[in-house]
Amino acid sequence: MTQATQFPAGDDPVKNMTDLVAEIARALVDDPNSVTVEAIQDGECTALRLRVAHSDVGKVIGKQGRTARSMRTILSAASMKLKHRFSLDIVEEDQTPAP
Repeated sequence: MTQATQFPAGDDPVKNMTDLVAEIARALVDDPNSVTVEAIQDGECTALRLRVAHSDVGKVIGKQGRTARSMRTILSAASMKLKHRFSLDIVEEDQTPAP
C-alpha cells in the first residue's frame, strides 16, 4: 500500500528545490538572468528542468559532467529526506526566436 507524502503546512518542497537549483545555477553562469527552473510533477517524482543560456551550458555541466552530477547528488539527498524523488534535466535556451 502506497501512502501519499504529506508535508507540513507552509512547506513546499518542490518550490524549495526549484529555488535551490536556480540559486546554484545563477552562481555558476555568466548570465544569471537567463536561468529558469521549471518543475514538472509526475506522481511521486518531480523533474526539474534547468534552462540556461547557450553559452553557459558548459559551466552548469562542468568538466566530465562533475558539476551536474554534484547538483543531482544534492537533489538525491533531499529526495531521501523528503521522501519525494527529484530529477534534474539541463536544457540550453534557444538563441533563435520562434517564427
